[in-house]
Amino acid sequence: MTFETITVEAGGHPLQLSAERAAFDPHLKCLLIADAHFGKDAVFRAHGVPVPAGATTGDLARLDALIAAHRPESIAFLGDLLHGRESLANETMQALIAWRERHATVRVVMVEGNHDRHAGMLPPSLAVETVLEPWLFGPWALCHYPQVVDGAYVLAGHQHPVYVIASRADSVRVPCFRFAARCGVLPAFGAFTGGFVVNQSADDAAIYAVAQNRVIPVRERP
Repeated sequence: MTFETITVEAGGHPLQLSAERAAFDPHLKCLLIADAHFGKDAVFRAHGVPVPAGATTGDLARLDALIAAHRPESIAFLGDLLHGRESLANETMQALIAWRERHATVRVVMVEGNHDRHAGMLPPSLAVETVLEPWLFGPWALCHYPQVVDGAYVLAGHQHPVYVIASRADSVRVPCFRFAARCGVLPAFGAFTGGFVVNQSADDAAIYAVAQNRVIPVRERP
């Protein structure tokens, strides 16, 4: 699996943005993932919505590829690691535990998000540290909800930002990274997620869209 990565500055610090909708701090050797929503397909099926299985398996394969490419010492999930209580079902947990065993030497930290609180406690076998926002790590304040934290640059999720690319004939919504002066928002990592269009609300933020396995600068900050 190949994907493009570009390096940008966020709050004066380098950050590598991946077309797999993740970011990597090369100094801290930390992989940053927002809104994985593992087990969302299981939640839908539990409520009688006939969606196909396999979303979690596919997302974990993408995560494996990111780990192989960056060789992180730690992974920080910026909230909503799981989608709901039904995500703790056997099928999803077996896939997550097998993934964790493959990367047992990597530290994994989860900043608690709103879906994580609904899902409940993770099993100890996942060896995931749960912290509350803001979690200060290096130059970053790692959060689930976008906000401003004095003395640090915030990296957050929750919003699932997408950018609409339009032509006269058609338009398409693509995931995007959004970096304002004091807070950056990562796209949702999970493939089975919706999105919030940021075209008209991005103000002076820098936008990097993810399309066709590339990270495309749409707008740079002045």
